[in-house]
Amino acid sequence: MVQCVRDIMTGTPVSVETGALVTDVARLMRDEDIGVVLVTREDHLLGLVSDRDLVVRGLAEGSDPQEMTVADLCTEEPITITPDDDLERAVALMRQHAIRRLPVVEGDALVGVISIGDLAMEIDRKSALGDISSASPST
Repeated sequence: MVQCVRDIMTGTPVSVETGALVTDVARLMRDEDIGVVLVTREDHLLGLVSDRDLVVRGLAEGSDPQEMTVADLCTEEPITITPDDDLERAVALMRQHAIRRLPVVEGDALVGVISIGDLAMEIDRKSALGDISSASPST
């Protein structure tokens, strides 16, 4: 049986508006134990910002995180997938674009996120990535 993205996606994605300060987004990532926050304007997906973006595009460039917004750092027009797409399509998109997370959209609505960890746990829990992804985060 072919599974759909909706079967394993995280259905309540964390999002912020474009004017959110980078420091607030970093705290949100810490508090929610996530590596990506979706960037929206009036509930429409505009982009995403990852923990790596905060470091590489923000801190490493010497920008002041107290004055920087996610609009300054986010990846605009991210590759997306629909909840009805099959998991093979998700894997193919991640491989083709060398990305680890895909926002899930239905029409104009943002409905979830699927990550490489989600796929690894579903496809092969015994793989190294599946094993790591299923482990509880340590503090």
